[in-house]
Amino acid sequence: MQVVDPHIHLWDLKTHHYPWLANPGKSFVGDARELKHDYLIGDLLRDAGPLQVLKLVHVDANHDPADPVEETRWLQDVADHEGHGLPNAIVAGADLSADNAHEVLEGHAAFANTRGIRQILNVHANPLYDYVGRHYMRESQWRKNFDLLKRYSMSFDLQLYPSQMKEAAELAQEHPDTQFIVNHAGMFVDRSSVEGFRAWRDGLRALAACPNVAVKISGLAMFDHQWSIESFRPYVLETIDTFGCERAMFASNFPVDRLFATYGGLWNAYASIVKDLRDTEKEALFKSNAERIYRI
Repeated sequence: MQVVDPHIHLWDLKTHHYPWLANPGKSFVGDARELKHDYLIGDLLRDAGPLQVLKLVHVDANHDPADPVEETRWLQDVADHEGHGLPNAIVAGADLSADNAHEVLEGHAAFANTRGIRQILNVHANPLYDYVGRHYMRESQWRKNFDLLKRYSMSFDLQLYPSQMKEAAELAQEHPDTQFIVNHAGMFVDRSSVEGFRAWRDGLRALAACPNVAVKISGLAMFDHQWSIESFRPYVLETIDTFGCERAMFASNFPVDRLFATYGGLWNAYASIVKDLRDTEKEALFKSNAERIYRI
């Protein structure tokens, strides 16, 4: 199987600082203590085994917020000198609420493989699921700096919960020239109620109504530690049905999802779920959408 993986993370703990790995703990995602080790291109390719990984998109690994551009500098060096071009695209980290956001974006933009920015937006009433504790999309400084993405031809990886999707859809409508990519199929976290499912389903539909929004089907194991093909199936098919095969793409979220899955296990599960699709649709989901959307 050939894949283009549009959501992976790398880290070198010997040379870089990642606060969440400096003192890792347990969360709904899993036990981060099991991730406190270097994870480099060679490690990912070994995890891939017989799968042929054609291209990779690196998404910010919550690198030291005091120097977010250093992660991009390192990744570009890896691509140029160690990774044989991998990662082909870099989705860098930036705090758009910060006074120096312009300088940070300019710093990222100086590197050839930079394609966009991710700033985690996840807010939840349950502290177990809350990432950032504030509604960035409601802050005037954040929204002002968001305008800068168009200047640098950067996309925005949108990591949020269903309760935030309506606001995000409005943001996407306000910025029709910016490509948005929903992370992890919208992170359907409130799974114990009909209301939770409807919030996820309706939120995805609101986002999909914006032609500049795409979605990555990834991170499902973070919420389903005992997953199976059948437990993944409804989320995969609902997401594809909502966005269409032309705006959805599969991704691994490795090594985070490595806590509960093998690399091949995830991709083979995706392949099993969509085995009845046309070859052109599968080509789009596994390869060409990621290449087009991330310009690689």
